[in-house]
Amino acid sequence: MKQKLIGFALMLVGGAATAQSSVTLFGVVDAAISGFINKSTDRAGRTVTVSRHDLRNSGYNTSRLGFRGTEDLGGGWSAGFWLEAPITNDDGATGIANFSRRSTVSLSGDFGEVRLGRDHTPTYWNNSVFDPMGQVGVGANLLNSVGSISPGRDFKASTNYPRASNSIGYFLPPTLGGWYGQLMYSFHENTKYDPGSATPPGLNAAGAPNTGAVATARAGRYVGGRFGYASGPLDVAAAYAQDTTGDSYYAGTTDVTKTANVGASYDFGVLKLFGELARERRVRDYAVTSGASPGIDLDGYLVGFTVPVGPGLIRAAYSQVRYDLHTPALPNPKASKVALGYVHNLSKRTALYATVARISNKNGAALTINGGPAFVTNAGYTPGVATGYDLGIRHSF
Repeated sequence: MKQKLIGFALMLVGGAATAQSSVTLFGVVDAAISGFINKSTDRAGRTVTVSRHDLRNSGYNTSRLGFRGTEDLGGGWSAGFWLEAPITNDDGATGIANFSRRSTVSLSGDFGEVRLGRDHTPTYWNNSVFDPMGQVGVGANLLNSVGSISPGRDFKASTNYPRASNSIGYFLPPTLGGWYGQLMYSFHENTKYDPGSATPPGLNAAGAPNTGAVATARAGRYVGGRFGYASGPLDVAAAYAQDTTGDSYYAGTTDVTKTANVGASYDFGVLKLFGELARERRVRDYAVTSGASPGIDLDGYLVGFTVPVGPGLIRAAYSQVRYDLHTPALPNPKASKVALGYVHNLSKRTALYATVARISNKNGAALTINGGPAFVTNAGYTPGVATGYDLGIRHSF
């Protein structure tokens, strides 16, 4: 009898311990038939068309597979983990090969939450939350499309967009009357030499010093924050970050991308409005020579809306970006994009969707539809219009 009572007590303790912990398997499988058409034109009016058709993943939501869990530590404290991997369900080539979408361990309490690992950056969230298309598929907004703008002139965006590795993040507690916030610092994990002139150059194939190559330090460091207010139908937030994209003590140069954005949404019930302003600036500072490179600035905005229609949702967005090359002799490149889509929810977890989008490039801008082919730019051809569509199905679990 005594042994039975002891066994029953152990079962109760084990059950209590199990109730204090939880692990969840979750994911999204999204596949779409997608088409892309890009047109470039030369001064004689001749046109070159580049087109492609794909069966691809992530047309509405990004395909993923993840594991997350929490443990109640008592006293209002809890520990948690989140491991999320990208998957390419269109070809099955990428499964749980890595957890590059998110891999964090955290500690939470009345003070808020501290996360360690790889996570979304504060400046990413505004581009995603305040885009009716969620930055996914052919309709994703232009505010993060910072590729080639002309031969030899690239706007090098943050290397920590939309996520940063080796980071420490802090989140305000959800008990501040609608106010929320996030801070993040990402370690560069490079070796620093002091003085900087002691930094060794890179090595060539023979293992000898190569003065044409340099060692880097601090590249990869990210410092940023986001603060906002959400109450009822209103949500508004602002974010700012500095990311060291390239740094060479040996050459005496440091490349920094500075990003600032502010976004808002308001839900009227029959219509939800979205808007965002963003600016990215690339600057190169010189420690040896005087002055600094003027760099390249990128300014942009987005306006959009969603309209619920029965079990479905109409989505529309217009975004525009303009590059400031700080070169008076050259016109500043710019591009605009219009996107329209419809999502039909078959259930809470399954949806059919269709999206179309069109980008117009001017003055040497060469932005393409998300996931589409590059423009033809040789032989005097100038990038023009890019169009694309997604027709797909999304299932979440």
